Amino acid sequence: MSEEQPDWYTAVQQRARDEAATVPEPTVKAVEYTVNCVPEDDLDGHLFELRVQYRGDDRYAVISGGQMCLGADGTWDYGVKEYDRGDDWLNAHRFDLETALRPAKEQAPYVTVNGHTVGDALAMRQKRGARDG
Repeated sequence: MSEEQPDWYTAVQQRARDEAATVPEPTVKAVEYTVNCVPEDDLDGHLFELRVQYRGDDRYAVISGGQMCLGADGTWDYGVKEYDRGDDWLNAHRFDLETALRPAKEQAPYVTVNGHTVGDALAMRQKRGARDG
């Protein structure tokens, strides 16, 4: 069931269609990568992933669990919000893409979730496959 749109909405949509030919080409940027040693089709695979996320100014952050951010010194810090961090902290936790992907790949085998290692996750996957196969 569709609801009728307000007049202002219809007018704005029409204006957007009228202006479309005059606006610049859209830009496209990959803004997030997942790095994981557990296959993506695994039941719990997503829990073991690290994310490399674009943070503006051609810099990326390496994130674990949505709460921890990898620093240049290889340690993890809680907090990924730029508004509560100073320039020194940001400079130590932001990288160009190539630099961000390298430590993410290095750290991926060490991810743990609720006391389980990547090796545990892979072993559970193998057991499920043997049981289901």
